[in-house]
Amino acid sequence: MRLYNTMSRRLEEFAPSGDEVKIYVCGITPYDRAHLGHAMSYIIFDVLRRYLEFLGFRVKHVQNYTDIEDKLIMRANAQGVPVSELATRYIEEFDEEMRELNITPAHLFPRATQEIPTIIEMIEGLVEKGHAYQANGDVYFRVRSKSDYGKLSGRDVDSMRAGARVEPGERKEDPADFALWKGAKEGEPSWESPWGPGRPGWHIECSAMSFRYLGETLDIHGGGQDLIFPHHENEIAQSEAYTGTQPFVRYWLHNGWLTFGEEKMSKSLGNIITIREGLEKYGADGVRLFVLTSHYRSPLSYSEEALESGKRAAERLRLAATLPGGNGPPADVPVEAYRERFVEAMDDDLNTPEALAALFDLARDLNRARDEGRAIEEPQATLHELAAVLGLTLREPETAMGAAPFIDLLVRLRNDLRAAKQFEQADRVRAGLGELGITLEDGPEGTRWRRG
Repeated sequence: MRLYNTMSRRLEEFAPSGDEVKIYVCGITPYDRAHLGHAMSYIIFDVLRRYLEFLGFRVKHVQNYTDIEDKLIMRANAQGVPVSELATRYIEEFDEEMRELNITPAHLFPRATQEIPTIIEMIEGLVEKGHAYQANGDVYFRVRSKSDYGKLSGRDVDSMRAGARVEPGERKEDPADFALWKGAKEGEPSWESPWGPGRPGWHIECSAMSFRYLGETLDIHGGGQDLIFPHHENEIAQSEAYTGTQPFVRYWLHNGWLTFGEEKMSKSLGNIITIREGLEKYGADGVRLFVLTSHYRSPLSYSEEALESGKRAAERLRLAATLPGGNGPPADVPVEAYRERFVEAMDDDLNTPEALAALFDLARDLNRARDEGRAIEEPQATLHELAAVLGLTLREPETAMGAAPFIDLLVRLRNDLRAAKQFEQADRVRAGLGELGITLEDGPEGTRWRRG
């Protein structure tokens, strides 16, 4: 199995450092609804994990939640709710969407706010070793103390320094230095520390969580290409400076962006299609096929046509895998040859387009054998087995159109009843939805619903 390592910029044969593959994947900052760009990344790393386990590797997978960060604080303050409440709302929604997408849950989901002691311990170690310094209640990492800083992104410290901005109140020794600890500000959550009350910077959170749960060296660290700089570059610098161990990560894997027109799909740009919208319109298998028909390192362009194509393709595979065969002799389908094609494609840097081509060719032969009245149990079992490696369920969607339009209609009806002060009737609508497993949440942006 060969994987493209962002650090070496080449394909490398994969071999874990021990008897367990240690994987860390950067999780979401839960300040808004997750979009299809997030789904793309977590589908890709789910397929990586599934394939490693298919090959017989034992995997330990950690994925964090960045539940304290500037955007999250600003959004919570704007809505007048505690940061923890906003984060929990979106984490619960995200967890449900991942379940519906058939994403294998990580073994651990640490939250930054629950790891403050480890974060402080790591920052103290960096200060003691001269890699970090205190300034006006903040603590910064000395970028120039790490001679190989920039090795992941290929950026030069002097060019970064020239383009860096120093915000008002910051007292950096060098504009390129980055914050490990931020002194408390009014309206922000804070924790006690040796440098006074404050909160962790974004980058140190992931280093502390990966160090605590996976040790000094990870086998695989994953995330989107937008995280290469500064986030992953800074993770490398502070982790290796703290432990003295090289490398921090043996294989860096980064997926391409999901683009909307000419731009990356991003919450900050506002050009998002939510995961919920994708699930309701195209189904989990349809969204997965939309993602996996492109190589994970390539950019993927959003279009309704491409997602509809994924939905139709999922239905073709489902019918091939579930419709009964005849009572004739067993189908003469070369299942082992298809299995070898699938494995060869996946061994080549997770070449899911070629792996899917093998599945569709298998489905074509399987359908031909069915038309001839042959028994097709063996090729169907192989199709199910290999599709499962890609996280495809090959199950019929729960409803043809999805329940969302009807739930939205009932939510609007309840809102109209409340506006008319018919609270008893509005409560009956809410209770009825609750009996169906639908939870309503009233907030400044209106009423939202979720399953569970």
